[in-house]
Amino acid sequence: MAEIKNYTLNFGPQHPAAHGVLRLVLELDGEVIQRADPHIGLLHRATEKLAEQKTYLQSVPYMDRLDYVSMMCNEHAYVMAIEKMLGLEVPLRAQYIRVMFDEITRLLNHLLWLGAHALDVGAMAVFLYAFREREDLMDCYEAVSGARMHAAYYRPGGVYRDLPDNMPQYEASHLRNAKTMQDLNKNRQGSLLDFIEDFTVRFPRYVDEYETLLTDNRIWKQRLVGIGVVSPDRAKAMGFSGAMLRGSGVEWDLRKKQPYAVYDQVDFDVPVGVNGDSYDRYLVRVEEMRQSNRIIKQCVTWLRHNPGPVISNNYKVAPPPRAGMKSNMEDLIHHFKLFSEGFPIPAGEAYASVEHPKGEFGIYLISDGANKPYRLKIRAPGFAHLQSLNEMTKGHMIADAVTIIGTQDIVFGEIDR
Repeated sequence: MAEIKNYTLNFGPQHPAAHGVLRLVLELDGEVIQRADPHIGLLHRATEKLAEQKTYLQSVPYMDRLDYVSMMCNEHAYVMAIEKMLGLEVPLRAQYIRVMFDEITRLLNHLLWLGAHALDVGAMAVFLYAFREREDLMDCYEAVSGARMHAAYYRPGGVYRDLPDNMPQYEASHLRNAKTMQDLNKNRQGSLLDFIEDFTVRFPRYVDEYETLLTDNRIWKQRLVGIGVVSPDRAKAMGFSGAMLRGSGVEWDLRKKQPYAVYDQVDFDVPVGVNGDSYDRYLVRVEEMRQSNRIIKQCVTWLRHNPGPVISNNYKVAPPPRAGMKSNMEDLIHHFKLFSEGFPIPAGEAYASVEHPKGEFGIYLISDGANKPYRLKIRAPGFAHLQSLNEMTKGHMIADAVTIIGTQDIVFGEIDR
């Protein structure tokens, strides 16, 4: 009689639901997963090693590329670690700008997660809806930094420059008539703050649209409810953070528990799940989008009424104003030294973490007194979540593995850094 045995299946790295270059070796009994073994190493970009060869300032753009949907949040943790070691004071206006863009980044991340998760499970329309909103937020990135994705906008001591007074507009084209151009530019007549404020007014209605499509959708609930259940104790034991931890019923948010920047000055709630399944994690992230919108509104109001500097006036670590650089020899020397040689940091070590859209993102920095790090260690939230894939998928079907990868919100740039 033929022997019945489990067989193995390669899931990825070219799988459309792998969210990057995840290679998953599944051990199957029929269609039921007995074991899931994640293999990483196909992307490895050696960010931590490259940082040892770069000045502190030159490594800022590498942070953007770790998780290419949560760019400025990565930068925030990195510059906070530097500021902690230098004892550098950040102007209050710069802190409000950082918080506003952290939350814009959270929306960017959650919109991509929602669109990709729905697409993985089989819903097409949500992906198109989510990218409609991402386009407006990408324009905010471009307005302040000149880049839609890899902004390098946060700098040690503050941010690269203040918010622009004019929002870039669409230009006339043979593809669009005058009426279309007028409609496209309707909310771009004022400053960037006006544009962001207009977005915050519109956004809750968009979230309602996503919820109409998904929250009570019978197929969506059949695919998510009871899938990938993680108890609060297991979530803590496996190093979960962010929405993965809160979805299991643990109220832990660094913005509340260990406030940084001006998170203690803004009002928001922390959504928490009950059952610890994929559906709860979906509900938590959707509510997080509403709360982020609430924080952005408060930041816009404060920034309107409080002008001021947006970067430190310590020219050893921050560039002098361009006008001064072109008329003052001292400023020119500071500028040249800063961008050619960087700045040294006193010997020591520091850890700085932020409530990244995916969880706790931390930078552990060791300095030996030189102008570049002796060691840099990145605490990527997705890395801890990926190790739970075996436990979360065991006993589920192959199709459920796709749902679980989606609910973990995996991006491989930060995992295989």
